[in-house]
Amino acid sequence: MHGLGNDFIVIEALENVDYSELAIKLCDRHFGIGADGLLVVEPSGIADIRMRIFNADGSEAEMCGNGSRCFAKYVYERGIVKKEKMAVETLAGVIMPEVFVENGKVESVKVYMGSPIFEANKIPVKSDKQKFINEPVKIDGKVYKLTSLRVGVPHTIVFVESLDENMIKELGPKIEKSSLFPQGTNVDFVKVEDKENISVRTWERGVGLTLACGSGACASAVASAVLGKTERNVNVHFKAGKLLVEWLEDNSIYLSGSVEEVFRGEIEL
Repeated sequence: MHGLGNDFIVIEALENVDYSELAIKLCDRHFGIGADGLLVVEPSGIADIRMRIFNADGSEAEMCGNGSRCFAKYVYERGIVKKEKMAVETLAGVIMPEVFVENGKVESVKVYMGSPIFEANKIPVKSDKQKFINEPVKIDGKVYKLTSLRVGVPHTIVFVESLDENMIKELGPKIEKSSLFPQGTNVDFVKVEDKENISVRTWERGVGLTLACGSGACASAVASAVLGKTERNVNVHFKAGKLLVEWLEDNSIYLSGSVEEVFRGEIEL
């Protein structure tokens, strides 16, 4: 499945399987199926269903915006959860996806992404400042202004004049693995188009350059609004299309967009 090209393999819970090892194997684009991550459907004691997310490198992520939208389509269309508005348990807490259905098929999903966290020690960022907003950081002799926040997972925003892929591939891993971020960070490169539109490319922690990132869209939109570059509701454009991010006055974030199922099949473990 994919949300704007941010692609996932979805499986239902298996016994006696190391999901980290499985993710590395299945997400390999040459020797496996190929994906940015592995989503696992599990029963929940506190919500309608539980979602676990494993990145392509085998690390387990707390949450994933596009992944949660794919997950909601999967469990709804298969009758695992028969609610258009459902509660999904994740490591980042319970999220609330809402599916929009046409002719029995989920065409788009809107998901409550929680509230942004700016406290440096909760992101976490090693800083003596309470918040890490528009902070100058020197990398390879050049100063970049970085803004970090947590939207389910840590994100660091870099505003750029153009989304140069070579620059992203060079700078992305250096910021991701910087000693500033004890748990690593996703890195979102943002070009502001106007007050209601931004273009984003995300260097995803444990994955690399992805075609889209839901939590990255949210973090980028919120950072843009905080710095006065945009309004609170923003269209976030990726290579394959756009997502709508709404940051409400009560501090809650909603993410909306299309999701696709590409194929289903079997693989020998």
